[in-house]
Amino acid sequence: MSVAPLAVLVPVLAATVLAATSPVSRPRVAGIVGVLAAVAMAALCAATLAKARGGLVVVWFGGWTPRAGAAVGIDFAPDPFGAGLALFVAVLGVAALVMCVEVIQVEDHLFDAIALIFLAAMVGFCLTGDLFNLFVFFELMSVSAYVLVGYDVRARAPLEGSLTFAITNSIGSILLLLGIALLYGRTGALNLAQIGRVLAAGPADGLVVVSYALIAGGLLVKAAAVPFHFWTADAYAVAPTPIALLLGGAFSELGLFGLARVHWTAFHEVLGPAEPRLRAIFVALGVLTALVGAVMCAAQHHLKRLLAFATIADVGLFLVGVGLLDADGLAGAAVWVVGAGLVKAALFASVGLLNDRFGTVDEAALHGRGRELGAVGALFAVAALAVASLPPFGPFLGKTLVEDAATKAGYGWVPAIMVVVSALTGGALLRVALRVFLGRGRPASEDPHAAADREESDEAPGPIASMSALVWAPALALIVAALAWGLLPGLVGTAGRGAERFVDASAYADAVLHGRPLPPVTSSLHGPTVTGWVYAGLSVLGAVGVALVSVGGVRERAPRAGTRALAALRALHSGRPGDYAAFAAAGVALLGALVALAVA
Repeated sequence: MSVAPLAVLVPVLAATVLAATSPVSRPRVAGIVGVLAAVAMAALCAATLAKARGGLVVVWFGGWTPRAGAAVGIDFAPDPFGAGLALFVAVLGVAALVMCVEVIQVEDHLFDAIALIFLAAMVGFCLTGDLFNLFVFFELMSVSAYVLVGYDVRARAPLEGSLTFAITNSIGSILLLLGIALLYGRTGALNLAQIGRVLAAGPADGLVVVSYALIAGGLLVKAAAVPFHFWTADAYAVAPTPIALLLGGAFSELGLFGLARVHWTAFHEVLGPAEPRLRAIFVALGVLTALVGAVMCAAQHHLKRLLAFATIADVGLFLVGVGLLDADGLAGAAVWVVGAGLVKAALFASVGLLNDRFGTVDEAALHGRGRELGAVGALFAVAALAVASLPPFGPFLGKTLVEDAATKAGYGWVPAIMVVVSALTGGALLRVALRVFLGRGRPASEDPHAAADREESDEAPGPIASMSALVWAPALALIVAALAWGLLPGLVGTAGRGAERFVDASAYADAVLHGRPLPPVTSSLHGPTVTGWVYAGLSVLGAVGVALVSVGGVRERAPRAGTRALAALRALHSGRPGDYAAFAAAGVALLGALVALAVA
Protein backbone atom coordinates (compact mmCIF):
# COMPACT_ATOMS: atom_id res chain seq x y z
CA MET A 1 0.00 0.00 0.00
CA SER A 2 1.34 3.43 -0.96
CA VAL A 3 1.49 6.25 1.57
CA ALA A 4 1.43 8.93 -1.16
CA PRO A 5 -2.15 10.11 -0.37
CA LEU A 6 -1.19 10.52 3.30
CA ALA A 7 1.47 13.06 2.28
CA VAL A 8 -1.42 15.34 1.32
CA LEU A 9 -3.94 14.21 3.93
CA VAL A 10 -1.73 14.64 7.03
CA PRO A 11 -1.02 18.38 6.60
CA VAL A 12 -4.67 19.01 5.71
CA LEU A 13 -5.82 17.29 8.90
CA ALA A 14 -3.24 19.19 10.95
CA ALA A 15 -4.44 22.45 9.40
CA THR A 16 -8.03 21.54 10.31
CA VAL A 17 -7.01 20.91 13.91
CA LEU A 18 -5.17 24.25 14.09
CA ALA A 19 -8.09 26.17 12.65
CA ALA A 20 -10.57 24.47 14.99
CA THR A 21 -8.49 25.05 18.13
CA SER A 22 -7.25 28.59 17.38
CA PRO A 23 -9.63 30.30 19.87
CA VAL A 24 -8.45 28.23 22.85
CA SER A 25 -4.92 27.01 22.17
CA ARG A 26 -1.70 28.82 23.03
CA PRO A 27 0.19 30.52 20.19
CA ARG A 28 3.33 28.40 20.54
CA VAL A 29 1.26 25.23 20.09
CA ALA A 30 0.47 26.20 16.51
CA GLY A 31 4.15 26.34 15.64
CA ILE A 32 4.88 22.96 17.20
CA VAL A 33 1.93 21.30 15.45
CA GLY A 34 2.90 22.91 12.16
CA VAL A 35 6.49 21.71 12.36
CA LEU A 36 5.48 18.18 13.38
CA ALA A 37 2.99 18.00 10.49
CA ALA A 38 5.63 19.22 8.04
CA VAL A 39 8.14 16.65 9.32
CA ALA A 40 5.51 13.90 8.98
CA MET A 41 4.76 15.07 5.44
CA ALA A 42 8.47 15.00 4.57
CA ALA A 43 8.77 11.45 5.95
CA LEU A 44 5.77 10.32 3.90
CA CYS A 45 7.19 11.94 0.77
CA ALA A 46 10.52 10.21 1.43
CA ALA A 47 8.71 6.86 1.71
CA THR A 48 6.89 7.60 -1.54
CA LEU A 49 10.17 8.43 -3.29
CA ALA A 50 11.77 5.23 -1.97
CA LYS A 51 8.92 3.20 -3.46
CA ALA A 52 8.91 5.15 -6.74
CA ARG A 53 12.63 4.87 -7.37
CA GLY A 54 12.05 1.63 -9.23
CA GLY A 55 9.63 3.25 -11.67
CA LEU A 56 6.08 4.39 -11.03
CA VAL A 57 3.63 4.07 -8.14
CA VAL A 58 -0.02 4.18 -9.22
CA VAL A 59 -2.69 4.70 -6.55
CA TRP A 60 -6.37 4.65 -7.57
CA PHE A 61 -8.61 6.33 -5.02
CA GLY A 62 -11.58 4.30 -3.87
CA GLY A 63 -10.38 1.27 -5.83
CA TRP A 64 -11.66 2.75 -9.11
CA THR A 65 -9.12 1.07 -11.36
CA PRO A 66 -9.22 1.37 -15.19
CA ARG A 67 -11.68 -0.74 -17.14
CA ALA A 68 -10.49 -2.03 -20.52
CA GLY A 69 -7.76 0.60 -20.61
CA ALA A 70 -10.08 3.49 -19.77
CA ALA A 71 -9.63 5.45 -16.54
CA VAL A 72 -12.83 5.74 -14.52
CA GLY A 73 -11.25 7.03 -11.29
CA ILE A 74 -8.68 9.49 -9.97
CA ASP A 75 -5.09 8.50 -9.44
CA PHE A 76 -1.80 9.55 -7.96
CA ALA A 77 1.08 8.41 -10.16
CA PRO A 78 4.35 9.52 -8.54
CA ASP A 79 7.50 8.73 -10.47
CA PRO A 80 11.04 9.53 -9.23
CA PHE A 81 10.80 13.13 -10.42
CA GLY A 82 7.34 13.81 -9.04
CA ALA A 83 8.04 12.13 -5.71
CA GLY A 84 11.45 13.79 -5.51
CA LEU A 85 9.99 17.26 -6.10
CA ALA A 86 7.31 16.56 -3.49
CA LEU A 87 10.02 15.64 -0.97
CA PHE A 88 11.93 18.82 -1.83
CA VAL A 89 8.80 20.92 -1.23
CA ALA A 90 8.24 19.17 2.10
CA VAL A 91 11.83 19.81 3.22
CA LEU A 92 11.46 23.51 2.43
CA GLY A 93 8.16 23.39 4.29
CA VAL A 94 9.90 22.13 7.42
CA ALA A 95 12.40 25.00 7.24
CA ALA A 96 9.63 27.55 6.65
CA LEU A 97 7.45 26.34 9.52
CA VAL A 98 10.42 26.27 11.89
CA MET A 99 10.93 29.94 11.05
CA CYS A 100 7.22 30.63 11.52
CA VAL A 101 7.51 29.69 15.21
CA GLU A 102 9.67 32.77 15.80
CA VAL A 103 8.77 35.13 12.96
CA ILE A 104 4.98 35.13 12.66
CA GLN A 105 3.52 37.16 15.50
CA VAL A 106 -0.14 37.66 14.55
CA GLU A 107 -2.85 34.95 14.52
CA ASP A 108 -0.22 32.28 14.08
CA HIS A 109 -2.71 29.38 14.34
CA LEU A 110 -4.44 30.42 11.16
CA PHE A 111 -1.17 31.33 9.45
CA ASP A 112 0.31 27.90 10.12
CA ALA A 113 -2.95 26.24 9.06
CA ILE A 114 -2.94 28.03 5.71
CA ALA A 115 0.77 27.30 5.26
CA LEU A 116 0.07 23.59 5.74
CA ILE A 117 -2.72 23.71 3.15
CA PHE A 118 -0.29 25.47 0.81
CA LEU A 119 2.27 22.71 1.28
CA ALA A 120 -0.33 19.95 0.87
CA ALA A 121 -1.48 21.46 -2.43
CA MET A 122 2.08 21.73 -3.72
CA VAL A 123 2.76 18.09 -2.86
CA GLY A 124 -0.52 16.98 -4.44
CA PHE A 125 0.40 18.89 -7.60
CA CYS A 126 3.63 16.86 -7.82
CA LEU A 127 1.95 13.48 -7.30
CA THR A 128 -1.30 13.60 -9.25
CA GLY A 129 -1.84 11.78 -12.54
CA ASP A 130 -5.16 13.48 -13.28
CA LEU A 131 -5.25 16.72 -15.28
CA PHE A 132 -8.27 18.20 -13.52
CA ASN A 133 -6.83 17.37 -10.11
CA LEU A 134 -3.66 19.07 -11.23
CA PHE A 135 -5.81 22.17 -11.81
CA VAL A 136 -7.48 21.74 -8.40
CA PHE A 137 -4.12 21.60 -6.61
CA PHE A 138 -2.94 24.49 -8.80
CA GLU A 139 -5.85 26.59 -7.55
CA LEU A 140 -5.56 25.47 -3.93
CA MET A 141 -1.91 26.40 -3.66
CA SER A 142 -2.54 29.67 -5.48
CA VAL A 143 -5.38 30.75 -3.19
CA SER A 144 -3.37 29.78 -0.12
CA ALA A 145 -0.40 31.78 -1.44
CA TYR A 146 -2.57 34.86 -2.03
CA VAL A 147 -3.69 34.77 1.60
CA LEU A 148 -0.21 34.16 2.98
CA VAL A 149 1.40 36.95 0.92
CA GLY A 150 -1.24 39.47 2.05
CA TYR A 151 -1.55 38.14 5.59
CA ASP A 152 -0.53 41.42 7.22
CA VAL A 153 -3.81 43.19 6.51
CA ARG A 154 -2.75 46.18 8.61
CA ALA A 155 -0.35 47.34 5.90
CA ARG A 156 -1.21 48.47 2.39
CA ALA A 157 1.76 46.98 0.53
CA PRO A 158 1.03 43.29 1.33
CA LEU A 159 -2.57 43.73 0.22
CA GLU A 160 -1.49 45.33 -3.05
CA GLY A 161 1.10 42.63 -3.67
CA SER A 162 -1.43 39.92 -2.91
CA LEU A 163 -4.00 41.52 -5.22
CA THR A 164 -1.53 41.67 -8.11
CA PHE A 165 -0.53 38.09 -7.40
CA ALA A 166 -4.16 36.95 -7.31
CA ILE A 167 -5.28 38.71 -10.48
CA THR A 168 -2.36 37.55 -12.60
CA ASN A 169 -2.39 33.96 -11.37
CA SER A 170 -6.18 33.78 -11.70
CA ILE A 171 -5.67 34.53 -15.37
CA GLY A 172 -3.30 31.59 -15.47
CA SER A 173 -5.93 29.42 -13.79
CA ILE A 174 -8.55 30.45 -16.35
CA LEU A 175 -6.18 29.64 -19.21
CA LEU A 176 -5.43 26.24 -17.71
CA LEU A 177 -9.12 25.46 -17.15
CA LEU A 178 -10.05 26.43 -20.73
CA GLY A 179 -7.32 24.17 -22.07
CA ILE A 180 -8.54 21.28 -19.91
CA ALA A 181 -12.11 21.84 -21.13
CA LEU A 182 -10.99 21.61 -24.76
CA LEU A 183 -9.07 18.41 -24.09
CA TYR A 184 -12.02 16.88 -22.26
CA GLY A 185 -14.28 17.74 -25.18
CA ARG A 186 -11.91 16.02 -27.57
CA THR A 187 -10.90 12.98 -25.50
CA GLY A 188 -13.67 12.51 -22.94
CA ALA A 189 -10.91 11.91 -20.36
CA LEU A 190 -9.13 13.77 -17.59
CA ASN A 191 -6.47 11.17 -16.79
CA LEU A 192 -3.18 12.31 -18.30
CA ALA A 193 -2.23 8.88 -19.63
CA GLN A 194 -5.62 8.37 -21.30
CA ILE A 195 -5.59 11.87 -22.79
CA GLY A 196 -2.22 11.10 -24.34
CA ARG A 197 -3.47 7.81 -25.81
CA VAL A 198 -6.56 9.40 -27.37
CA LEU A 199 -4.69 12.42 -28.76
CA ALA A 200 -2.03 10.15 -30.29
CA ALA A 201 -4.69 8.56 -32.49
CA GLY A 202 -5.85 11.86 -33.96
CA PRO A 203 -4.41 14.77 -35.90
CA ALA A 204 -2.58 17.74 -34.36
CA ASP A 205 -5.37 20.09 -35.42
CA GLY A 206 -6.41 23.53 -34.21
CA LEU A 207 -8.05 22.20 -31.05
CA VAL A 208 -4.85 20.45 -30.01
CA VAL A 209 -2.78 23.57 -30.73
CA VAL A 210 -5.11 25.89 -28.82
CA SER A 211 -5.43 23.56 -25.82
CA TYR A 212 -1.65 23.14 -25.67
CA ALA A 213 -1.08 26.90 -25.84
CA LEU A 214 -3.69 27.57 -23.13
CA ILE A 215 -2.33 24.94 -20.76
CA ALA A 216 1.28 25.94 -21.37
CA GLY A 217 0.39 29.61 -20.93
CA GLY A 218 -1.41 28.94 -17.66
CA LEU A 219 1.51 26.97 -16.26
CA LEU A 220 4.04 29.56 -17.46
CA VAL A 221 2.14 32.20 -15.48
CA LYS A 222 2.77 30.10 -12.40
CA ALA A 223 6.39 29.62 -13.45
CA ALA A 224 6.87 33.39 -13.89
CA ALA A 225 8.31 33.16 -17.39
CA VAL A 226 8.43 36.33 -19.49
CA PRO A 227 5.96 37.98 -20.21
CA PHE A 228 3.93 36.29 -17.44
CA HIS A 229 6.40 37.16 -14.68
CA PHE A 230 5.35 40.66 -13.60
CA TRP A 231 3.52 39.57 -10.44
CA THR A 232 6.58 37.91 -8.94
CA ALA A 233 8.52 40.86 -7.53
CA ASP A 234 5.37 42.53 -6.18
CA ALA A 235 4.44 39.36 -4.29
CA TYR A 236 7.89 38.30 -3.08
CA ALA A 237 8.75 41.81 -1.84
CA VAL A 238 5.94 41.80 0.72
CA ALA A 239 5.60 38.10 1.58
CA PRO A 240 6.56 37.06 5.13
CA THR A 241 10.02 35.52 5.11
CA PRO A 242 8.91 31.87 5.60
CA ILE A 243 6.51 32.18 2.68
CA ALA A 244 9.06 33.99 0.51
CA LEU A 245 11.35 31.02 1.23
CA LEU A 246 8.74 28.65 -0.23
CA LEU A 247 7.87 30.91 -3.14
CA GLY A 248 11.47 31.48 -4.15
CA GLY A 249 12.55 27.91 -3.51
CA ALA A 250 9.83 25.86 -5.19
CA PHE A 251 6.60 27.65 -6.16
CA SER A 252 7.52 28.86 -9.65
CA GLU A 253 9.41 25.66 -10.39
CA LEU A 254 6.16 23.72 -9.98
CA GLY A 255 4.83 25.50 -13.05
CA LEU A 256 7.73 24.10 -15.08
CA PHE A 257 7.19 20.64 -13.63
CA GLY A 258 3.51 20.82 -14.63
CA LEU A 259 4.48 21.90 -18.15
CA ALA A 260 6.90 18.98 -18.49
CA ARG A 261 4.38 16.51 -17.06
CA VAL A 262 1.54 17.57 -19.36
CA HIS A 263 3.76 17.78 -22.43
CA TRP A 264 5.25 14.30 -22.05
CA THR A 265 2.16 12.43 -20.89
CA ALA A 266 -0.57 14.13 -22.96
CA PHE A 267 0.99 15.88 -25.98
CA HIS A 268 4.32 14.20 -26.72
CA GLU A 269 3.04 11.67 -29.21
CA VAL A 270 0.61 13.91 -31.08
CA LEU A 271 3.08 16.80 -31.27
CA GLY A 272 6.15 14.63 -31.82
CA PRO A 273 6.89 15.83 -35.38
CA ALA A 274 6.72 19.45 -34.21
CA GLU A 275 9.04 19.04 -31.22
CA PRO A 276 12.19 20.41 -32.94
CA ARG A 277 10.33 23.70 -33.57
CA LEU A 278 8.71 23.66 -30.12
CA ARG A 279 12.18 23.21 -28.69
CA ALA A 280 13.31 26.42 -30.35
CA ILE A 281 10.31 28.28 -28.91
CA PHE A 282 10.90 27.14 -25.35
CA VAL A 283 14.66 27.65 -25.45
CA ALA A 284 14.19 31.19 -26.79
CA LEU A 285 11.57 31.90 -24.11
CA GLY A 286 13.87 30.54 -21.43
CA VAL A 287 16.79 32.67 -22.60
CA LEU A 288 14.62 35.80 -22.71
CA THR A 289 13.29 35.11 -19.22
CA ALA A 290 16.79 34.51 -17.85
CA LEU A 291 18.19 37.72 -19.35
CA VAL A 292 15.30 39.90 -18.19
CA GLY A 293 15.48 38.43 -14.71
CA ALA A 294 19.26 38.87 -14.48
CA VAL A 295 19.24 42.49 -15.67
CA MET A 296 16.39 43.43 -13.34
CA CYS A 297 18.10 41.59 -10.48
CA ALA A 298 21.27 43.64 -10.93
CA ALA A 299 19.19 46.85 -10.88
CA GLN A 300 17.44 46.21 -7.55
CA HIS A 301 18.25 47.66 -4.13
CA HIS A 302 15.32 46.13 -2.26
CA LEU A 303 16.72 42.74 -1.28
CA LYS A 304 13.50 40.76 -1.59
CA ARG A 305 12.87 42.22 -5.05
CA LEU A 306 16.45 41.39 -5.96
CA LEU A 307 15.89 37.77 -4.94
CA ALA A 308 12.57 37.71 -6.80
CA PHE A 309 14.28 38.65 -10.06
CA ALA A 310 17.09 36.18 -9.33
CA THR A 311 14.34 33.56 -9.12
CA ILE A 312 12.95 34.68 -12.49
CA ALA A 313 16.44 34.40 -14.00
CA ASP A 314 16.74 30.88 -12.61
CA VAL A 315 13.32 29.95 -13.97
CA GLY A 316 14.49 31.00 -17.42
CA LEU A 317 17.55 28.76 -17.17
CA PHE A 318 15.44 25.86 -15.91
CA LEU A 319 13.02 26.44 -18.81
CA VAL A 320 15.91 26.04 -21.23
CA GLY A 321 16.60 22.61 -19.74
CA VAL A 322 12.95 21.55 -19.81
CA GLY A 323 12.44 23.15 -23.23
CA LEU A 324 15.14 21.05 -24.85
CA LEU A 325 12.45 18.35 -24.75
CA ASP A 326 14.86 15.50 -24.14
CA ALA A 327 15.84 13.38 -21.18
CA ASP A 328 19.30 14.92 -20.68
CA GLY A 329 18.00 18.48 -20.46
CA LEU A 330 15.21 17.40 -18.15
CA ALA A 331 17.63 15.58 -15.83
CA GLY A 332 19.88 18.62 -15.65
CA ALA A 333 16.94 20.92 -14.94
CA ALA A 334 15.73 18.60 -12.15
CA VAL A 335 19.13 18.58 -10.44
CA TRP A 336 19.43 22.35 -10.88
CA VAL A 337 15.94 23.07 -9.51
CA VAL A 338 16.72 21.38 -6.21
CA GLY A 339 20.23 22.82 -5.85
CA ALA A 340 19.20 26.36 -6.72
CA GLY A 341 16.00 26.09 -4.68
CA LEU A 342 17.98 25.27 -1.55
CA VAL A 343 20.33 28.19 -2.17
CA LYS A 344 17.54 30.70 -2.85
CA ALA A 345 15.64 29.54 0.23
CA ALA A 346 18.81 30.13 2.29
CA LEU A 347 19.13 33.62 0.77
CA PHE A 348 15.53 34.51 1.60
CA ALA A 349 16.10 33.28 5.15
CA SER A 350 19.25 35.42 5.38
CA VAL A 351 17.38 38.49 4.19
CA GLY A 352 14.76 37.71 6.81
CA LEU A 353 17.52 37.77 9.42
CA LEU A 354 18.57 41.23 8.25
CA ASN A 355 14.99 42.43 8.35
CA ASP A 356 14.46 41.08 11.86
CA ARG A 357 17.68 42.65 13.13
CA PHE A 358 17.47 46.07 11.44
CA GLY A 359 13.81 46.48 10.42
CA THR A 360 14.60 47.04 6.72
CA VAL A 361 15.68 45.17 3.60
CA ASP A 362 16.80 48.22 1.62
CA GLU A 363 20.43 47.99 0.50
CA ALA A 364 21.16 51.68 1.04
CA ALA A 365 19.75 51.68 4.57
CA LEU A 366 21.72 48.53 5.45
CA HIS A 367 25.09 49.77 4.15
CA GLY A 368 27.78 48.58 6.58
CA ARG A 369 25.30 47.68 9.30
CA GLY A 370 25.73 43.96 8.77
CA ARG A 371 29.32 43.96 10.12
CA GLU A 372 28.04 42.68 13.43
CA LEU A 373 26.45 39.68 11.67
CA GLY A 374 29.63 38.13 10.33
CA ALA A 375 28.25 34.57 10.20
CA VAL A 376 25.19 35.71 8.25
CA GLY A 377 27.42 37.64 5.89
CA ALA A 378 29.61 34.60 5.25
CA LEU A 379 26.53 32.46 4.59
CA PHE A 380 25.12 35.11 2.24
CA ALA A 381 28.39 35.39 0.31
CA VAL A 382 28.72 31.62 -0.08
CA ALA A 383 25.12 31.43 -1.30
CA ALA A 384 25.81 34.24 -3.79
CA LEU A 385 28.77 32.33 -5.17
CA ALA A 386 26.64 29.18 -5.36
CA VAL A 387 24.13 31.12 -7.48
CA ALA A 388 27.08 31.97 -9.73
CA SER A 389 27.76 28.19 -10.10
CA LEU A 390 30.56 27.78 -7.60
CA PRO A 391 31.62 24.11 -7.57
CA PRO A 392 30.68 21.75 -6.05
CA PHE A 393 27.32 23.19 -5.00
CA GLY A 394 24.11 21.81 -6.49
CA PRO A 395 23.53 24.69 -8.97
CA PHE A 396 26.93 24.01 -10.55
CA LEU A 397 26.10 20.36 -11.17
CA GLY A 398 22.67 21.09 -12.66
CA LYS A 399 24.01 23.93 -14.81
CA THR A 400 26.74 21.77 -16.35
CA LEU A 401 24.22 19.05 -17.21
CA VAL A 402 21.92 21.53 -18.96
CA GLU A 403 24.88 23.10 -20.79
CA ASP A 404 25.97 19.70 -22.10
CA ALA A 405 22.40 18.84 -23.13
CA ALA A 406 22.00 22.16 -24.95
CA THR A 407 25.28 21.69 -26.82
CA LYS A 408 24.29 18.14 -27.78
CA ALA A 409 20.92 19.42 -29.07
CA GLY A 410 22.61 21.98 -31.35
CA TYR A 411 22.34 25.03 -29.08
CA GLY A 412 26.05 25.55 -28.52
CA TRP A 413 25.53 29.25 -27.79
CA VAL A 414 23.34 28.59 -24.74
CA PRO A 415 26.23 28.00 -22.27
CA ALA A 416 27.54 31.51 -23.00
CA ILE A 417 24.13 32.97 -22.12
CA MET A 418 24.08 30.93 -18.93
CA VAL A 419 27.49 32.30 -17.95
CA VAL A 420 26.24 35.87 -18.43
CA VAL A 421 23.04 35.26 -16.45
CA SER A 422 24.85 33.49 -13.60
CA ALA A 423 27.45 36.25 -13.45
CA LEU A 424 24.84 39.01 -13.29
CA THR A 425 22.66 37.38 -10.63
CA GLY A 426 25.57 36.12 -8.54
CA GLY A 427 27.32 39.48 -8.92
CA ALA A 428 24.25 41.38 -7.72
CA LEU A 429 24.15 39.22 -4.60
CA LEU A 430 27.89 39.57 -3.98
CA ARG A 431 27.45 43.35 -4.30
CA VAL A 432 24.94 43.19 -1.47
CA ALA A 433 27.35 41.14 0.63
CA LEU A 434 30.15 43.67 0.09
CA ARG A 435 28.01 46.70 0.87
CA VAL A 436 25.86 45.38 3.68
CA PHE A 437 28.24 43.09 5.57
CA LEU A 438 31.59 44.76 4.84
CA GLY A 439 30.55 48.37 4.20
CA ARG A 440 32.54 48.50 0.96
CA GLY A 441 32.07 51.17 -1.68
CA ARG A 442 29.43 53.82 -1.86
CA PRO A 443 25.93 53.25 -0.51
CA ALA A 444 23.42 52.16 -3.12
CA SER A 445 22.31 55.06 -5.31
CA GLU A 446 18.81 56.42 -5.06
CA ASP A 447 16.40 55.59 -7.87
CA PRO A 448 12.68 56.24 -8.51
CA HIS A 449 11.73 52.89 -6.96
CA ALA A 450 13.78 53.09 -3.77
CA ALA A 451 11.31 55.16 -1.77
CA ALA A 452 8.41 52.89 -2.68
CA ASP A 453 10.46 49.85 -1.76
CA ARG A 454 11.19 51.23 1.70
CA GLU A 455 7.49 51.75 2.30
CA GLU A 456 6.78 48.06 1.91
CA SER A 457 5.99 46.19 5.10
CA ASP A 458 7.52 42.99 6.35
CA GLU A 459 6.43 40.63 9.05
CA ALA A 460 8.68 41.96 11.81
CA PRO A 461 7.13 44.76 13.90
CA GLY A 462 10.53 46.44 14.26
CA PRO A 463 14.25 45.79 14.73
CA ILE A 464 15.26 43.30 17.43
CA ALA A 465 18.49 43.02 19.38
CA SER A 466 19.09 39.27 19.07
CA MET A 467 18.31 36.44 16.69
CA SER A 468 16.75 33.13 17.63
CA ALA A 469 18.27 29.87 16.42
CA LEU A 470 14.84 29.12 14.93
CA VAL A 471 15.62 31.85 12.37
CA TRP A 472 19.30 31.31 11.52
CA ALA A 473 19.47 27.51 11.80
CA PRO A 474 17.20 26.86 8.76
CA ALA A 475 19.35 29.19 6.63
CA LEU A 476 22.52 27.33 7.63
CA ALA A 477 20.90 23.92 7.12
CA LEU A 478 19.69 24.90 3.64
CA ILE A 479 23.09 26.05 2.38
CA VAL A 480 24.73 22.91 3.79
CA ALA A 481 22.06 20.85 2.01
CA ALA A 482 22.84 22.67 -1.26
CA LEU A 483 26.49 21.66 -0.89
CA ALA A 484 25.58 18.08 -0.02
CA TRP A 485 23.26 17.91 -3.03
CA GLY A 486 26.13 18.72 -5.38
CA LEU A 487 28.27 16.00 -3.79
CA LEU A 488 25.59 13.29 -3.53
CA PRO A 489 27.03 10.02 -4.93
CA GLY A 490 25.17 8.58 -7.90
CA LEU A 491 22.94 11.66 -8.31
CA VAL A 492 23.70 12.16 -12.01
CA GLY A 493 22.93 8.56 -12.92
CA THR A 494 19.75 8.54 -10.84
CA ALA A 495 18.57 11.78 -12.43
CA GLY A 496 19.36 10.45 -15.90
CA ARG A 497 17.38 7.26 -15.37
CA GLY A 498 14.50 9.19 -13.80
CA ALA A 499 14.39 11.49 -16.82
CA GLU A 500 14.39 8.54 -19.24
CA ARG A 501 11.35 7.15 -17.42
CA PHE A 502 9.67 10.57 -17.35
CA VAL A 503 9.85 11.04 -21.13
CA ASP A 504 8.66 7.51 -21.98
CA ALA A 505 5.01 8.41 -22.53
CA SER A 506 4.04 4.99 -23.88
CA ALA A 507 5.43 3.11 -20.87
CA TYR A 508 3.75 5.60 -18.52
CA ALA A 509 0.37 5.02 -20.18
CA ASP A 510 0.79 1.24 -20.09
CA ALA A 511 1.63 1.33 -16.38
CA VAL A 512 -1.26 3.63 -15.45
CA LEU A 513 -4.01 2.21 -17.67
CA HIS A 514 -3.03 -1.47 -17.84
CA GLY A 515 -0.85 -2.04 -14.77
CA ARG A 516 2.06 -3.22 -16.87
CA PRO A 517 5.57 -3.11 -15.39
CA LEU A 518 7.89 -0.44 -16.66
CA PRO A 519 10.77 -1.58 -18.87
CA PRO A 520 14.31 -1.12 -17.54
CA VAL A 521 16.03 2.11 -18.51
CA THR A 522 19.64 3.19 -18.78
CA SER A 523 21.24 6.59 -19.04
CA SER A 524 24.55 7.72 -20.53
CA LEU A 525 24.46 10.95 -18.53
CA HIS A 526 27.79 11.76 -16.89
CA GLY A 527 29.13 14.29 -14.45
CA PRO A 528 30.70 17.68 -15.16
CA THR A 529 33.04 17.92 -18.14
CA VAL A 530 36.13 20.10 -18.48
CA THR A 531 34.11 22.68 -20.35
CA GLY A 532 31.57 22.64 -17.52
CA TRP A 533 34.29 23.55 -15.03
CA VAL A 534 35.54 26.28 -17.38
CA TYR A 535 32.05 27.77 -17.71
CA ALA A 536 31.64 27.64 -13.94
CA GLY A 537 34.96 29.43 -13.46
CA LEU A 538 33.90 32.13 -15.91
CA SER A 539 30.56 32.54 -14.11
CA VAL A 540 32.22 32.95 -10.71
CA LEU A 541 34.88 35.34 -12.01
CA GLY A 542 32.19 37.29 -13.83
CA ALA A 543 30.12 37.53 -10.66
CA VAL A 544 33.11 38.86 -8.71
CA GLY A 545 33.77 41.38 -11.47
CA VAL A 546 30.14 42.52 -11.56
CA ALA A 547 30.14 42.96 -7.78
CA LEU A 548 33.36 44.99 -7.74
CA VAL A 549 32.27 47.23 -10.58
CA SER A 550 28.85 47.74 -8.99
CA VAL A 551 30.34 48.68 -5.62
CA GLY A 552 32.53 51.20 -7.44
CA GLY A 553 29.52 53.15 -8.70
CA VAL A 554 28.57 51.69 -12.06
CA ARG A 555 25.34 53.69 -12.21
CA GLU A 556 27.22 56.96 -12.62
CA ARG A 557 29.39 55.56 -15.43
CA ALA A 558 26.74 53.55 -17.27
CA PRO A 559 26.14 54.50 -20.93
CA ARG A 560 23.12 56.71 -21.45
CA ALA A 561 21.53 54.22 -23.87
CA GLY A 562 21.86 51.43 -21.32
CA THR A 563 20.37 53.60 -18.59
CA ARG A 564 17.40 54.47 -20.78
CA ALA A 565 16.85 50.83 -21.75
CA LEU A 566 16.91 49.80 -18.09
CA ALA A 567 14.48 52.60 -17.20
CA ALA A 568 12.12 51.40 -19.93
CA LEU A 569 12.35 47.83 -18.68
CA ARG A 570 11.66 48.91 -15.12
CA ALA A 571 8.71 51.00 -16.28
CA LEU A 572 7.07 47.85 -17.64
CA HIS A 573 6.99 46.53 -14.05
CA SER A 574 4.44 49.16 -13.14
CA GLY A 575 2.67 47.34 -10.30
CA ARG A 576 -0.69 47.80 -12.05
CA PRO A 577 -2.62 44.53 -12.35
CA GLY A 578 -4.34 45.72 -15.53
CA ASP A 579 -0.99 46.06 -17.28
CA TYR A 580 0.07 42.62 -16.14
CA ALA A 581 -3.21 41.10 -17.33
CA ALA A 582 -2.69 42.66 -20.75
CA PHE A 583 0.84 41.22 -20.96
CA ALA A 584 -0.48 37.78 -19.98
CA ALA A 585 -3.17 37.91 -22.66
CA ALA A 586 -0.70 39.06 -25.29
CA GLY A 587 1.79 36.42 -24.18
CA VAL A 588 -0.59 33.50 -24.51
CA ALA A 589 -1.80 34.79 -27.90
CA LEU A 590 1.78 34.98 -29.15
CA LEU A 591 2.53 31.55 -27.70
CA GLY A 592 -0.50 30.11 -29.47
CA ALA A 593 0.59 31.63 -32.78
CA LEU A 594 4.11 30.24 -32.40
CA VAL A 595 2.82 26.77 -31.51
CA ALA A 596 0.49 26.87 -34.53
CA LEU A 597 3.42 27.74 -36.80
CA ALA A 598 5.48 24.95 -35.25
CA VAL A 599 2.75 22.37 -35.86
CA ALA A 600 1.82 23.58 -39.34
